[in-house]
Amino acid sequence: MKFRVSDLVMVIAGSDKGKTGKILKILKKERRVVVEGLNKKTKHVKGRDGQPGEIVLFSAPFDISNIAIVDPKTKKPSRIGYRIDASGEKVRISKKSGSVLEKITAKKEVKNKVKA
Repeated sequence: MKFRVSDLVMVIAGSDKGKTGKILKILKKERRVVVEGLNKKTKHVKGRDGQPGEIVLFSAPFDISNIAIVDPKTKKPSRIGYRIDASGEKVRISKKSGSVLEKITAKKEVKNKVKA
């Protein structure tokens, strides 16, 4: 999946078409993303233990095919590509303008095994 948390994306299909927001959460197995302030839904929560019931407003997930990254130069939706820069690092680029979105860093976690 080419999207990352905190990417600025635009909705390209659905009732929120044309609106932009940042990605809050990525659900890889379901191929869905939660975008800040978009696809608002309501949920009625029943009161418990003296707490009153309430209506909760939350952002529901979008299908990954309904969003596109916003190009930093043109501010229009674009696809994401990859390129190796001059220093040999892999970077994400916008296909529309070719501008760099961010560098890809390999995350290697060293797990220390403690013997008991």
